[in-house]
Amino acid sequence: MRWPRRIFNFYLDASIHAALAVICLLYCTGLLLNILVDRHLAFFLFFGSISCYNFIKYGVEAEKYIRLANPYHKSIQVFSFMCLAIAFYHFYFLNIETWLGIAVLMVLTGFYALPVLPGSKNLRSLGVLKVLLVAVVWAGISVLLPVVAVKESPSWDIFIETTQRFLMVFVLLVPFEIRDLRYDAKELGTLPQRFGVMNTKRIGMLAILLFLLLIFFRDVVIQFELLGKSIMAFMLATALLMTHKDQNRYFASFWVEAIPIGWYVSLLVLNGRV
Repeated sequence: MRWPRRIFNFYLDASIHAALAVICLLYCTGLLLNILVDRHLAFFLFFGSISCYNFIKYGVEAEKYIRLANPYHKSIQVFSFMCLAIAFYHFYFLNIETWLGIAVLMVLTGFYALPVLPGSKNLRSLGVLKVLLVAVVWAGISVLLPVVAVKESPSWDIFIETTQRFLMVFVLLVPFEIRDLRYDAKELGTLPQRFGVMNTKRIGMLAILLFLLLIFFRDVVIQFELLGKSIMAFMLATALLMTHKDQNRYFASFWVEAIPIGWYVSLLVLNGRV
């Protein structure tokens, strides 16, 4: 069982699972907004997410990332650079509007990862702001970029979908915030540090409720969307209820990150494509 476990751990540690979750949210947008997802955008985001996540996880300082000494981390580094090369290839085929959208999101990601504030701080070190920024970036990547790629005109429904995606990602981040509570420095001021574990979970539940209510603010409410987002709300609520400070190693990194994958599969079933 050693090799299967090593492969599985590499799948998680090299951010392949997280990148797959991003792509599933991308295709969920295609189903919910009835648009065709650009193939090159999907490949760019999948391979680009792997590189970006690994860069942040294994050293936000470029020098530290390049000089990783651990052989296991070295293999992840080589894999990440290969993925980055593939991402650049697909980036070439995107339209200019999509390039601009990616540039804006990359700047926000840079604020998250790199020391851009006085005292060599990044937004990742500012607790609650970090969670909000990540949710904004994920919403932009998974909703706005596919819309821009097909040159869809801005609409009220797209705004609602983007807001819902922000709330969804915010809730998905709560188990990670609670998991990291025992490791985070007290001065970070993360959600569970500021409000406590139970109140943080209550905030997550309120976000889920708002996520559901926003369905009825769309111009047209269809049964497919209502059922699909009710399933997502159920999965999010279940994850929050099962979240504790002392988590299983794979609870957040595998099961919580698998929620977008499960949601995409459920939307395919509801849409009659499976």
